[in-house]
Amino acid sequence: MKRLAGAFVLTLAIAATGAAQGRPEIEINDTMVSPESITSAQDGTLFFGSATKGTIYRATAGAARAEAWIQPGSTGLMNTLGVFAAQDGTTYVTDTTGGRILRLKPGASALEVWAPMDPLLATVDGIALLADGSVYANTYTTPGRLLRVPVRPDGSAGPPVQIETSQPLSRPDGLRSVGRNRMLQAEGQGRVAEITINGDRADVRVLQEGLTGATAVTVIGATAYVLVERLKAVAVPYSVPR
Repeated sequence: MKRLAGAFVLTLAIAATGAAQGRPEIEINDTMVSPESITSAQDGTLFFGSATKGTIYRATAGAARAEAWIQPGSTGLMNTLGVFAAQDGTTYVTDTTGGRILRLKPGASALEVWAPMDPLLATVDGIALLADGSVYANTYTTPGRLLRVPVRPDGSAGPPVQIETSQPLSRPDGLRSVGRNRMLQAEGQGRVAEITINGDRADVRVLQEGLTGATAVTVIGATAYVLVERLKAVAVPYSVPR
């Protein structure tokens, strides 16, 4: 189940602010790691998960290399991909092969199916929340879909709605919210883009191309760090619009 194994670990580091401190690249001091997702903390620390080892790696603020931080033997992790925690402590998990979204509510000990299997959710991958309270997700296909899943007043999921995009998406992967109606998206075709939601339409603005195998993105200060080649994070200049 994609994006499940790391659910209880990566929720500790979500939004990122602070200085990027001039790090053009951040590599992992290990071999055969195959990171698939990254996130960052307010002090500029960057975290990597490993799809092969289950280790969590950390590059402290200003460091150009990430070191092993949490070993799999201490948590039972087999592999670590990506997840998203909301402000109230709820964690949403995409099940890529199952075409559904699961949820871990605060205080709960087990995941529950939140958005059940749906054709629109087939190959669902990246996930984020925006100020309208809805859950946004993409699908790892070409062309990819961008979806909004409304959150009803009782917390249940409404039917997924496909968002019309200003340009096609190719193998969209990691999503990160960067404002009330904006997200950054890493795409496997090799680019990172800013997505601005306006109702059922989305404006896609490409920030940089040529990022081989981009799978995840996070923001530290005026820099977006994009995970590329299942190997390292590279810096892309980006200022969050006010």
